[in-house]
Amino acid sequence: MTFARLASIAVIGTALLTAVPAAPRAADAFDDNEKTAIGEIVRDYLVKNPEVIEEALRELEKRHVEAENKARAAAIAENRQTLLNSPNQVVLGNPDGDVTIVEFFDYNCGYCKRALSDLVDLMKMDPKLRVVLKEFPVLGRESFEASQIAIAVAEQDKYFDFHRALLSEKGGRSNKARALTVAEGLGIDMDRLKKDMEADKVADTISEVYDLANRLGINGTPAYVIGNEIVEGAVGFATLKEKVASMRKCGETSC
Repeated sequence: MTFARLASIAVIGTALLTAVPAAPRAADAFDDNEKTAIGEIVRDYLVKNPEVIEEALRELEKRHVEAENKARAAAIAENRQTLLNSPNQVVLGNPDGDVTIVEFFDYNCGYCKRALSDLVDLMKMDPKLRVVLKEFPVLGRESFEASQIAIAVAEQDKYFDFHRALLSEKGGRSNKARALTVAEGLGIDMDRLKKDMEADKVADTISEVYDLANRLGINGTPAYVIGNEIVEGAVGFATLKEKVASMRKCGETSC
């Protein structure tokens, strides 16, 4: 049994030992003998009915999840403009689409590489889908350098080609040298690219995404924002498709 689970049981046990429903006196009004008797009654009940603890733990976890989801939904609403319409982002698919998927990703994230086909396939089959990509380099300096180049590539309208190519690279880590090689292979104007890499927009874009992720409680990749929900991990094509369909049907990711 984990420490967290033991701690939860301790909290529940303490609450039961100190709470007497409908008692006419405050808990501290009981003398020591009465408290001992109450404790023995509660202990005896829990020993004979241990499933009560499991039930209480499930309810506690449910409330924690509900509270976290509520807080995240509020954070999404508060930061919706930056999340969906920042000038420092790339929009794919239908720019006027009725449902938007926002993805936070890192070029060195193995799960992001596997999840690439999910978004590509969704955009192919859904002409009304809008996709926003957020450069979120959290896996070290090499990821940061790759993102810098990607943002500069976007100035030459070849971002998605670059994005797919770099995420599809096999073996080794994506870094500055590899990203530059990919960009050159796509026919990017390399002199302009190096100049654009020095522009304020590159640093501003990454800084904005870091701040946004912090506000939303996102600390890993891939992470998707759909409606008022944050979906963490490479959940797969079917799950993303279902959530998009639910958004269209009832305005939420689950109906």
